[in-house]
Amino acid sequence: MRVLWHELRAQQLLFWRSRELAFFTFLLPIGFFVLLGSVYGEDEIEGVKGSRYLLAGLLGYGVAATAFAGLSISLVIRREEGILKRLRATPLPPATAIAAMLGSTLVVYALEAVALIAIGRAFFDVPVPDRLLSLALVLLLGALTFAALGLALTAFIRSGEGSSAVVNAIYLPMTFISGSFFSPHSFPRALELIGEILPLTHFIRVVRYVLLEHGQIWSRPGAVSIVAAWGVGGAIVAIRYFRWEPREG
Repeated sequence: MRVLWHELRAQQLLFWRSRELAFFTFLLPIGFFVLLGSVYGEDEIEGVKGSRYLLAGLLGYGVAATAFAGLSISLVIRREEGILKRLRATPLPPATAIAAMLGSTLVVYALEAVALIAIGRAFFDVPVPDRLLSLALVLLLGALTFAALGLALTAFIRSGEGSSAVVNAIYLPMTFISGSFFSPHSFPRALELIGEILPLTHFIRVVRYVLLEHGQIWSRPGAVSIVAAWGVGGAIVAIRYFRWEPREG
């Protein structure tokens, strides 16, 4: 446990010292919330105040940016620079190294979620969620699922230079189609059908159910099962194909 704690602290230092990573995965969702909340936060969307609706969507965007995009990009870059290979050669157990990376991702997303909720309360009069346990469980499920998918994706990215392009090409359209910024009910039917396949769509639905309808996570077993199934699939692929050695050259 002491080794895990030490490695977790090291991963946190690495994250916050990387200004680009911290900006795009931690600060950008918060910036989007402030910007879009100022634009249509007072409007009504699907019968609720726009800022409340937007908060749930940005919690979804944040989990995709932090646990999926940020984790996969940073791991590919470390792999191709030989950092993971050198780490693998140390006495540090591989499982502990991976656990520390995942733990660091969870810490960042937890801080981001708290910041989004606090900003919503302070600037847009969004009430503090009254189903905090259900919300915490939903966010934990989402973070673990998208972290597993991020780990799995690293197996299919061959270069550090191309990691950002590949990841952005996947996660940015996913966040729009899943309804992170707008109501997906106004989308063309084809996009709605695509959205039904995506885990982020179902994650955001559960978050909105908890935030807007004061529901409990266990009242949405279908959506929760879909998100969990994606996470299990990502974990299986990651366990089978995750690499510590560079693929280039």
